[in-house]
Amino acid sequence: MMRFVSVLLLVGLLVQPAHAFEPFVIKDIRLEGLQRISAGAVFNYLPVRIGDTMTESLSIQSVRALYKTGFFKDVRLEQDGNVLVVFVAERAAIADVKIEGNDAIPDEQLEDALKQIGLGKGKVLDRSTLDKVQQELQRIYYSLGKYGVKIDTRTTVLERNRVKVTIEIAEGRDARVHAINIVGNTKFSNRTLLDRLQLNEVSFLGENAQYSKQLLAADLETLKSYYLDRGYIHFNIESTQVSLTPDKEDVYITINIMFFK
Repeated sequence: MMRFVSVLLLVGLLVQPAHAFEPFVIKDIRLEGLQRISAGAVFNYLPVRIGDTMTESLSIQSVRALYKTGFFKDVRLEQDGNVLVVFVAERAAIADVKIEGNDAIPDEQLEDALKQIGLGKGKVLDRSTLDKVQQELQRIYYSLGKYGVKIDTRTTVLERNRVKVTIEIAEGRDARVHAINIVGNTKFSNRTLLDRLQLNEVSFLGENAQYSKQLLAADLETLKSYYLDRGYIHFNIESTQVSLTPDKEDVYITINIMFFK
């Protein structure tokens, strides 16, 4: 008859054993509940071996070690005579990732970015990863000046403990540069400097430039080069501030420059 010998770790919460147990020498280890994860992988992470003396402390270490792999949502250890029985419940595997609504960024670029944070076909689904997806995609779209982007993720349960992840993206309108203010410029007219900035350009349709962090960085380098090429070596761009209107469609940029001796 099996006896409870260890702890249950569920959603990161460590629960102390409800019943005391006597330490015993492990004669065999039996795994229960595996579906996709191989027994070899479990044994590789399990910090106990046949011949070890199982104690309450070691059982806690074992559950923690298996849970830390991210493969399992539930881990439980029990004793059956001198056999250590390891019960596990695997996390669902991602069968497919579908991205909808992305026009500004190709699927391949987004898929590569998602793989970097652990979301891809064949990966184990971790709910915290879905939060990272939102943050990462927002970062990518913000860098393009699409501050009104909305991202929603949902999962569809499939057979054999698998899920399909769907990411819906509403990109919103591009944020346009409404005004650029250069503070501290005393050597040239602001118009002279602004005319050299890509973010100050107006399209033939009369639209202001689309904001992006990359263009801002390039324009700052243009300003530096303009001053340095004209002998102003004691010059520095102290800071830049970028502010958005409440509708996230207009951008105001302030560039603070300083001359020093």
